[in-house]
Amino acid sequence: MSEQPPAPVPAGRLDDGPVGRELRLERRFRAPVDDVWAAITESERLERWIGLWEGDPRSGRVAFRPTAEGEDALAEEVEILDCAPPRRLEVITTTGRQRWRLRLELDHAGGVTTLLFAMLLDEGEAIGAVGPGWEYYLDRLLVAFGGGDPSAVDWDDYYPAMEGYYLGLLGGRGG
Repeated sequence: MSEQPPAPVPAGRLDDGPVGRELRLERRFRAPVDDVWAAITESERLERWIGLWEGDPRSGRVAFRPTAEGEDALAEEVEILDCAPPRRLEVITTTGRQRWRLRLELDHAGGVTTLLFAMLLDEGEAIGAVGPGWEYYLDRLLVAFGGGDPSAVDWDDYYPAMEGYYLGLLGGRGG
């Protein structure tokens, strides 16, 4: 009988960012910054763990289609606010009335590239689901980056398992 890997541990935190309160998560890669940048910005590599984009990024907008959620997932409009390869990407994604401002920053030191993922939190944001969701996707990135199968990352290990942790970040104020 094979041993099950340990359940993922939530590690997100809330902090003040450049434009307001943010949910922040980090992941570390023993890889050059350019390689991690490619994994989060090149459509073919992005598709391995979350989805793909279409269009011309030089226009300031692309269409993003999530592929990790099945074929029923709605396409998103992505406005590129800031793109400074290979260190910083800031976007606003819009699906219907849902709008998220996301920031990804990469730092490289000692052979390790650290990815900071930040999402601006709006009043009433459902952090109890959003936090576990980003933990899930970032872990899928880690698995894909390492050459593994991201579909082996089980959503049930994240939600509702991590919901209480993320609600606790708000001091019990729901959201």
